[in-house]
Amino acid sequence: MAADIPFTIGICAYNEAENIEGSIRSAYSQRLDGFTHAETIVVSGASTDGTDGIVRRLSEEFRSLRLIRQETREGKNSAVNLILDSKSTELIVILNADNSFVDADGLQRLLEPFRDPGVGMVGGHPLPTNDPGSLPGFAAVLFWEMHHRIALRSPKIGELVAYRDLGFRLPTHLQSDEDLVRLNLEGLGYTAVYAPEARIRNRGPETVADLIKQRTRVNIGQCYLQKQAGYISPTWDVGLLYQAMLEAARIHGFRPFKIAATATIEAYARLKAKMHVASDRGDMNVWDPVETTKKL
Repeated sequence: MAADIPFTIGICAYNEAENIEGSIRSAYSQRLDGFTHAETIVVSGASTDGTDGIVRRLSEEFRSLRLIRQETREGKNSAVNLILDSKSTELIVILNADNSFVDADGLQRLLEPFRDPGVGMVGGHPLPTNDPGSLPGFAAVLFWEMHHRIALRSPKIGELVAYRDLGFRLPTHLQSDEDLVRLNLEGLGYTAVYAPEARIRNRGPETVADLIKQRTRVNIGQCYLQKQAGYISPTWDVGLLYQAMLEAARIHGFRPFKIAATATIEAYARLKAKMHVASDRGDMNVWDPVETTKKL
């Protein structure tokens, strides 16, 4: 019988006291077959809300859990690089501190494609916990349903990812870590795969202001990738977007006002992002937290 494939879970956290315990417990509660959870490394970027104390307490329960604290916030790419340099396995899973698995088999479904040595990266399926009754809640549900539909056609990987560490480290002046890793791995001949049954809970913004803030910074990252690496995300393909929107509307109900409002917000955020990049104001590698997304 083949030996189990070991992997490391990396969690990047900044002031995640409300969510970090749930995220860690979710990771350690997974059922695995053919894979071994070797360790979990949490990098805390100068957290001030008690996040570090929670991780230290949980490390007494979960002996393979480690905390690395950064004394200054340096952004997610810096934290991911620190995890990559500290881990003991080739295979790495990056789980956001404010996400948790929907069920006990999600991690197995995320890892299963790595039995194929040609697979370099796998992405999971985020499911927002927002109430679609509000405009921001509806937008979160619509965005992630569209993301799912696009990923089924052209893997768009984000929120929950796993990949082979082949020595590449992320540039710390940029964001969009998942796309940067994918570009590198595909350049080496590996493929990226979407695992729709590897489901995690996440939370979208609860106010229009926070929604614009989040979508603007995400699109700034995408625009810088277009400018510097020539990479155009599948979520910028108008044909894919239109098809995904129709499918999402059939599933969640055709609500013309909310769909039009969501599309207007996204168009505004993309315009702001393009203007930001055109004036070369720099990527937002250290994000200003969107507070309303921190209540899973």
